[in-house]
Amino acid sequence: MDANARQNEIARDIERVSPDLVAQAARFASSILADVAGRRGGMHGRITPLDARSRFCGPAITVEVRPGDNLMIHAAMAIARPGDVIVVDGKGDQSCALMGAIMVNQCKAIGVQAVVLDAASRDADEIRELGFPMYSVGTNPNGPTKLVPGRVNHPIQCGGVTVNPGDLVIGDSDGVVVIERDKVPALLALAAEKVEAERARIDGIRSGKALRPAWLDASLRAAGVLEVGETL
Repeated sequence: MDANARQNEIARDIERVSPDLVAQAARFASSILADVAGRRGGMHGRITPLDARSRFCGPAITVEVRPGDNLMIHAAMAIARPGDVIVVDGKGDQSCALMGAIMVNQCKAIGVQAVVLDAASRDADEIRELGFPMYSVGTNPNGPTKLVPGRVNHPIQCGGVTVNPGDLVIGDSDGVVVIERDKVPALLALAAEKVEAERARIDGIRSGKALRPAWLDASLRAAGVLEVGETL
């Protein structure tokens, strides 16, 4: 591989979702944003937070590595900006950890918002104490190698979801959701509407005025469970 090709493996300048949109999106639960995105964008449930209280929102720095090697994560950390979320396609490997307490301390010092690993992490207790949002596929005490080239800020797959550099990434106790950068403004408006609709639904349940969803009978008829004109 020539020098130009090697340099192209690390894209230093990317277009990120704006800080204003990040701040607006941070108000919403991952489930709300997944719903208004068409029930798409939610990563596989194998990717979970080390601390269930974790919550984050920010633009993606994407990393692709070979299983068990974290060289390119270090490269991503070297170019990350405050507020970024490092998202790593680690091929779901659990044979060793790609990140631990030392790297997380570095991420905190840089201002990285969170890390999402489709791979294992380690030093779980220390990372919890640091209050850093680390999402991973379990833990493993084995350390990684730092030998194999990969890519930074190219499209990746993480938890079964395509992630492009600069996309919006949101995480909480339910998991991680990715929203395509150019779709964020429209989805935020829909998210606000959905929150209000859900509040009204819960108020109806608590008051006893609407103890079942208004759409239930029609959906049961459409599914062939109820006859036309029949109700529960």
